[in-house]
Amino acid sequence: MLPIQVETTGADPLVGLGVIALSVVSVVLSLIIAAVLIRGYRRGPAHRGMLWLAVGLIFLITVPELLRVGVPTATDMGSTGRSLLVSGCELVGLGTILWTVYGGGMR
Repeated sequence: MLPIQVETTGADPLVGLGVIALSVVSVVLSLIIAAVLIRGYRRGPAHRGMLWLAVGLIFLITVPELLRVGVPTATDMGSTGRSLLVSGCELVGLGTILWTVYGGGMR
């Protein structure tokens, strides 16, 4: 069995593991909710707003969480660029949800 090595900068390794665990839980829960919304969409064309809510939720929670972990791991992008990218995805998600609720996506 291979031991898992956790290295953190400026924090206890247990805090780092807790943050990762909470990120995984939020991604899993958002994907479960998106799956329920997509199932509602598949019931008929009258439920098209459900699909847009699922897309907004994925851009609001799932994609930013994956970017927070994936971008520093795969690239050498700085924290400012990463923050802009994550915030942009969150704004797209919020905009999609607001458009769906107020702009007619639920029709």
